[in-house]
Amino acid sequence: MGKFIWLCPIRSLLFVLFFLSVVDSFLSLSSSSLNPTPLCLPEDTSALLQFNNTLFIDESAHDLCPYPKTKSWNESTNCCTWEGVTCNEVTGQVISLDLSCSMLTGSLSPNTSLFRLQGLKRLDLSFNNFSGSIPSGFSQLVSLTYLNFFGCSFSGSVPLDISLLSKLISLDLSTNDLKFDRQSFDMLTRNFSKLENLVLDLVNMSDVVPTSFMNLPSSLKQLGIKFCNLKGKFPTEIFQFRYLEYVDLSLNSLTGYLPSSNWSSHLKYIDLNDNQFRGSIPASIGNLTKITFLDLSNNEFQGQLPSALFSLKQLTDLVLSNNSLEGLLPTHVRGFQDLKVLCLSNNLLTGAIPSWPFTLPSLEELDLSGNRLSGPINQIQKPKSVQKVDLGYNEIHGEIPSSFFDLVNLTELDLSSNNFNGVINSVMFSKLENLLTLDLSSNSFSGVIKLDVLSKLKRLMKLNLSNNTLLSWSTGSGSNTTFQELDTLYFSSCNVRQFPNFLRSAKKLSLLDLSNNSIQGSIFKWESEGWEQLIVLNLSYNSLTGLEHFPGKNLKFLDLRSNQLHNLPLTPLPPSLQGFWISNNNLTGKIPPSICNLTSLDVLDMSRNYLGGVIPACLGNFSHEILNINLQMNKFRGKIPDFCVDDNALMNLALNDNQLEGLLPRSLSNCTSLKFLNLANNKLSDTFPHWLGVLPDLQVLILRFNNFQGPLSISSDTKPSFSSLQIADLSQNKFTGLLPTTFFQNLDALKHAISKHKSMFQEAWENLGLYQHLALDYYGQISVNVTTKRSEIRVGVQKIVTHFLWH
Repeated sequence: MGKFIWLCPIRSLLFVLFFLSVVDSFLSLSSSSLNPTPLCLPEDTSALLQFNNTLFIDESAHDLCPYPKTKSWNESTNCCTWEGVTCNEVTGQVISLDLSCSMLTGSLSPNTSLFRLQGLKRLDLSFNNFSGSIPSGFSQLVSLTYLNFFGCSFSGSVPLDISLLSKLISLDLSTNDLKFDRQSFDMLTRNFSKLENLVLDLVNMSDVVPTSFMNLPSSLKQLGIKFCNLKGKFPTEIFQFRYLEYVDLSLNSLTGYLPSSNWSSHLKYIDLNDNQFRGSIPASIGNLTKITFLDLSNNEFQGQLPSALFSLKQLTDLVLSNNSLEGLLPTHVRGFQDLKVLCLSNNLLTGAIPSWPFTLPSLEELDLSGNRLSGPINQIQKPKSVQKVDLGYNEIHGEIPSSFFDLVNLTELDLSSNNFNGVINSVMFSKLENLLTLDLSSNSFSGVIKLDVLSKLKRLMKLNLSNNTLLSWSTGSGSNTTFQELDTLYFSSCNVRQFPNFLRSAKKLSLLDLSNNSIQGSIFKWESEGWEQLIVLNLSYNSLTGLEHFPGKNLKFLDLRSNQLHNLPLTPLPPSLQGFWISNNNLTGKIPPSICNLTSLDVLDMSRNYLGGVIPACLGNFSHEILNINLQMNKFRGKIPDFCVDDNALMNLALNDNQLEGLLPRSLSNCTSLKFLNLANNKLSDTFPHWLGVLPDLQVLILRFNNFQGPLSISSDTKPSFSSLQIADLSQNKFTGLLPTTFFQNLDALKHAISKHKSMFQEAWENLGLYQHLALDYYGQISVNVTTKRSEIRVGVQKIVTHFLWH
């Protein structure tokens, strides 16, 4: 009986719910019969069909678009039922057209039938692939309140008449190749009295004056002008617009300041990344109680972090990196309960690292790198969900707190370039099963890394243990050492004595750095097999005497500098090579013919060896993309081959300290990108190469210790002549006659450099007539006094030469 009494209310409730659902269905049917779909006006149907017929559908254009909306349009049906079309319920006029992401291609003609939709209030053509410009004529759509051309591939100038759409509430022209001139944008800001949303990301606004934004209406809620080539001072008052919620000024060249008071209380999103805003972050920023995203990175902010900043409760992203902010981090915070990203890197912050960031309930990414933070890190109480931690490039010392290894969700840990010490035990990391990146480089860790244990981190992709001189590694048993996902391994300066053949199991390895170690002898073919994915291999500064073959088939960068190699492997160099460094070895013989197959090469450095014979002719023009060729300090003889016969990107050429002879090849004048040319200490015989004066970027010209002869004539036909030259060394040749003053007059860049240090040699420069003799040493910013001893200036020149060869 009790059970029956208990079931009665349930049955009653079910009956009531059933009755209500029947009533609801009846009311819905009645409503639909009372408000039938309106009948589209014939002129609107015609306009839509004509518009559709001028375009094409490319279903391969966008993978993200589900389907083309216009594909189902049928002239035999009511256009008010078509996908993307909305009509006025009374008049049947088309009032909204949403064809976003419809895979449309083609262009809008100047007389497009869209202009005949006189009742149109909303037009969305975003994320299609139109060509050409936006046609004039949109001012005919006098009722338009919403216009969205995001990502439409339009180009050219924004037509002036768009600025006449005075009823617009929302305008989005972003992510096109468009440009706003000053007049049309000024007109826009003055006419759009009802505007709430203005998004112009990636529109070229280089002609727009930032003060024109002051004319935008106070109704503005959203302002997006990312990467618009804007420059100048941005009005602080914009941040005080009463209804402003969203502002993105990132990736411009704007200057300005944050307001000290009267912020818009509605602000939720501020992104000023990569500008030149300056001043301090005001304490009033703590009044933005609704803000969720704040990015002030890559600016010139300075001063202390206001304490009020750390009480913001809604904030999810706080990015203040790359400024000059200073002071201490607070010992505790009251807000940040929803914070996911905290990035304060590359500032001037000092003091200890507090433990509260690691305990924030929602934090996923913490970046405090590149500051002056010091002291040990305290143990973390109840560590939470942080996934990425970067504390690199600080002054932190002590051991890694054991509680760090309870951060089980950690995917990236970077403690590099600090003063950490203590014994590293591979087992410590065994809890961090989700770890993708581990960087402990440039510290003072000690101990033995057991790689068979570390290889159990199945997701590990990047491992950097370099520059820990007390650290070594061990393969353990070796049988279980398999790095399934390892992509990058840095183990430089760690006393490695043997080539780690266990890495053959790392099938995905693309970068391996074992430089500055003590690896001796030869590397045999079997030791480096299986590295088909290897792109970068750095074995420089070891004691290698042989390399049986080049590992992998896709190698792009190979650095073998400063070893004891006697010859190159007989196997051909990988044709994929883009950078090849093998300087400061014991190589003898000739450059192998296979060098001519390296058509992708950017950098070739075979300097400081004992290579001889003639320089292969192919080096002169075998790669259109090559930037640096360094063959100095060898035993090459014969003539210099023709360089830059065709178009070439060559910037630095060093052939000094060889036995080259003959004339300079006139093809060098075709090397229009050349900045550095060193031909010193050879047996070249020629007149002064005035024809090199046509090279627009040539900054360093060194011809000393050769057999150049004759007068230093500067041709009046060579204009501009040596316009960028900053360093010239013509000494120890056989030049005769007077030193022409026109030579100095042409050296504009050198004169500019000299003017910075005029007090050093003011008399010598202003009285050149006293120094018109046979030879001249030019050393740019160091000296132009010909009586200066070479030993006094050689060191300074060497620094400059080194800069050119390696940058």
